[in-house]
Amino acid sequence: MFRKDEKKALTRLGVLAIGWGIGLDRFYEGKTRDGFLSLIGWALIFTSLMLLSPCHGYDYAEGAKNMSDVNFNPIIIIPFGLGIYGFILVIRKGFRLLRQFESTED
Repeated sequence: MFRKDEKKALTRLGVLAIGWGIGLDRFYEGKTRDGFLSLIGWALIFTSLMLLSPCHGYDYAEGAKNMSDVNFNPIIIIPFGLGIYGFILVIRKGFRLLRQFESTED
């Protein structure tokens, strides 16, 4: 049905699609250090987005009735930008794997 290169590309693409946030694609490729770094990086990004979001905490629940009263933390731009960069890397790797699947020889 599929050749070995096609199976490999599809498997890596499936692992990337399901487990990109916890670095499963890196662990599957045998890059344990990169998998742990990916896991730590995404955890830091998501945690800092949750902690720095303007709709978080006691002030938002009690005092702020509309968005004009909410204090915006400008540091949230850093994890947001890193998250966008990470998504671009995931999409780029997905397209690379699709091209690898498409370019297998007969």
